[in-house]
Amino acid sequence: MDVLWMVPLLLIPLLMWTSSTFVFYFKKFFYVAWMMLLAMLGIPMCLLKRGGRDIENMGIIRSMVRHVKYLLGLRIEVSGWEHLQTEGPYVIISNHQSSLDVLGMMEILPDRCTMIAKKELIYAGTVGLICWLGGIVFINRKKTTDAKSVMADAAKTMLDEQIRLWVFPEGTRNQRGDLLPFKKGAFHLAVQAQVPIIPVVFSSYSSFYLRKEKQFKSGTIRLKILPKIETTGMTSEDISTLSDKSFNLMRSAFLNISDSVTHSNGPTRH
Repeated sequence: MDVLWMVPLLLIPLLMWTSSTFVFYFKKFFYVAWMMLLAMLGIPMCLLKRGGRDIENMGIIRSMVRHVKYLLGLRIEVSGWEHLQTEGPYVIISNHQSSLDVLGMMEILPDRCTMIAKKELIYAGTVGLICWLGGIVFINRKKTTDAKSVMADAAKTMLDEQIRLWVFPEGTRNQRGDLLPFKKGAFHLAVQAQVPIIPVVFSSYSSFYLRKEKQFKSGTIRLKILPKIETTGMTSEDISTLSDKSFNLMRSAFLNISDSVTHSNGPTRH
């Protein structure tokens, strides 16, 4: 009977060594399970320290999550730190590839900063609850009128409470090797509040993480923080120009840092 218990313990290292598909599912399962466990531990800490939903809880979440990259065999290299040394509220926009983006976010998340996320996230067990405690703003992407109303409220909250908001303007996860066209919500938010936009670009994950090919290797994520884009004096008529400018700057940075990270991590296997 004791021998039977040894079989899976011996099989796991063997499969980790020989099967990239097993590694993919093992790492994915571990990542989700570990994040849910961390959330379970973090919830009482947030309640004891802040008493409930409070943006300051993001500091607790940030400190608890920062080690996870090492467990997955990932390194994060950040450039442009000086561009986050901006006082007062602002909107951070970044590209969105997978749930691994959370690791990069927590690496550079400024104080008094939370994010705008899809409403479905609130139902993700302990992770959903700790996101709510961290002041994350949930929107219903399927109802445009609801999303606009939430953005209008968020603009007022930004100014009243002097907070920063992180938004994914692509609106959905994207691993196609380029950026998707930006939705306008983040730009309406920044213009309405008359606050700067700070673009943040994640390099492509394709050198170590390929969902369709079931690959999840060790690798490096490069994060580039770009100079802020001022919105002072802009109106709703400037939204499209602002969106296009942000997209072009971020796309150029994405292609540049993704090319360099692919070369440093070695060629991707298909």
